[in-house]
Amino acid sequence: MLQKAKELTAGLTRVEDKAKVCFEFVRDEIKHSWDHQLNPVTCRASDVFIHGTGFCYAKSHLLAALLRANQIPAGLCYQRLTITNDQPPFCLHGLNAVFLPDYGWYRVDARGNKPGVAAEFCPPLETLAFPHIVEEEGLFPEIWAEPMELVVRSLESAQTFQEVADHLPDLPLPK
Repeated sequence: MLQKAKELTAGLTRVEDKAKVCFEFVRDEIKHSWDHQLNPVTCRASDVFIHGTGFCYAKSHLLAALLRANQIPAGLCYQRLTITNDQPPFCLHGLNAVFLPDYGWYRVDARGNKPGVAAEFCPPLETLAFPHIVEEEGLFPEIWAEPMELVVRSLESAQTFQEVADHLPDLPLPK
């Protein structure tokens, strides 16, 4: 994975350019497990890289690892969203924050684009995969160095992508 991190950024000098190629690699080349109905369930960045698949959480773990391997500060972020129909139930969605010298902390969502979902890397504008539609949805303000334990348990306890989808982690937003 370290070799891939260096390969992706070979010849680039600007942090923003390095971050963008890492983001686009994870967004476009690593398949979202639910969208593609793929097993195995991955959690660790190295497993996501090896198997080429992961839920949003796992994809964010890989992106953080690739950015950090290129000495770019990166963390994990979470968003609370409805699962379907813009009403309860809710779940957490995983994404990243990357520190760009010209902009500060900038959130990116490498979940993977599909019809109706289009996340881009275009600082300073944050173009995330999902807008907030109802009041109980929103971004958690924190940037985590490590994944939430709730997310890790969800991924590591599931044997199939369907089990993850049936038990998506959730937390209410802080008041």
